[in-house]
Amino acid sequence: MAVSTKSSFSLFLLFLILVLGSSKAHPLKSCMFDAIYQLGDSISDTGNLIRENPNTPFSHLPYGQSFFNNPTGRCSNGLLMLDFFALDAGLPLVSPYLNKDGSMDHGVNFAVAGSTALPSQYLFTNYKILSPVTNSSLDHQLDWMFSHFNSICHNQRDCNEKLRSALFLVGEIGGNDYNYALFQGKTIEEAKDMVPDVVQTIKSAVEKVISYGATRVVVPGNFPIGCFPIYLTGFHTNDTSAYDELHCLKDLNGLATYHNNQIKQTIEVLKKENPHTVIVYGDYYNAFLWIIRHAFVLGFDEGSLQKSCCGIGGEYRFNLMQMCGVEGVEVCPNPNEHISWDGVHLTQSTYKFMTHWLIHDIFPKLHCIV
Repeated sequence: MAVSTKSSFSLFLLFLILVLGSSKAHPLKSCMFDAIYQLGDSISDTGNLIRENPNTPFSHLPYGQSFFNNPTGRCSNGLLMLDFFALDAGLPLVSPYLNKDGSMDHGVNFAVAGSTALPSQYLFTNYKILSPVTNSSLDHQLDWMFSHFNSICHNQRDCNEKLRSALFLVGEIGGNDYNYALFQGKTIEEAKDMVPDVVQTIKSAVEKVISYGATRVVVPGNFPIGCFPIYLTGFHTNDTSAYDELHCLKDLNGLATYHNNQIKQTIEVLKKENPHTVIVYGDYYNAFLWIIRHAFVLGFDEGSLQKSCCGIGGEYRFNLMQMCGVEGVEVCPNPNEHISWDGVHLTQSTYKFMTHWLIHDIFPKLHCIV
């Protein structure tokens, strides 16, 4: 019965996406959100890292080529899930915090590509892990958020009123803590040992945004990282038993699942502690797997499901030393047919379908008045 129900949901969602996708059906509009506030990493960054570091590869083409025709700091060929959330809610695209010329009337994006949940110094002191891209970890982003609210609110009561109709997205965050650990020589078991620390940090972040006045909070989990070209290349093995039926690395997906299960348990604790706040899990893991399983119907090239669109070399068109944005690295002719953009991040098409899945999954749980 459970399998049948799951299958029915998949077919129903396919119908919604393929038949109604171009219509005016935007569930989040009925929530009447007037702002979105985002914390996170490269999955959500719309231009903070490139203002911290203009030399990052994300600051030039082919990043942004498909939608903006120029780089914006988004780690994709076009729009991200945050952008699609904003569009579905009937809001403008959310400005990055470090773009002081951008409008912040309808929310602010504090996410920074490369950021970690744990502070950089803590990562190094406790785990001997370097955070090579940015020091703007989750605590730093929360400081930015606090400064911003201080600038727009007269007092706590005013903030509560201003943020009553805002949507807060706390993550995805934590993925880089594990990425850096694994690519700096830590084992999967050692990365698993970090999970309670990472999850506690995310819990504290949710508590902070609630204290600022948040009433609706989405806390996303991690992706099935064992399906991504960066990991399929870096942890390639001839042992066929290491892969699942989708040719994803089982142990790495096990790490992501372990993290996600702890996030879900933490959300249940937070809900009990904050009964007047709506806190919802964002299931990135199953949203992504749904796309792989329905790739052909959604228009993806089944021969390139685990190959980077922008990349070079090897079975998965990925090379850590010659990544997208480096001179000589090729871009596929049709990014819409690829799930992976650069081996680490996803294409605009993938983010679009993931957002459709997520919105239909979380919308009933947001308890919007309709």
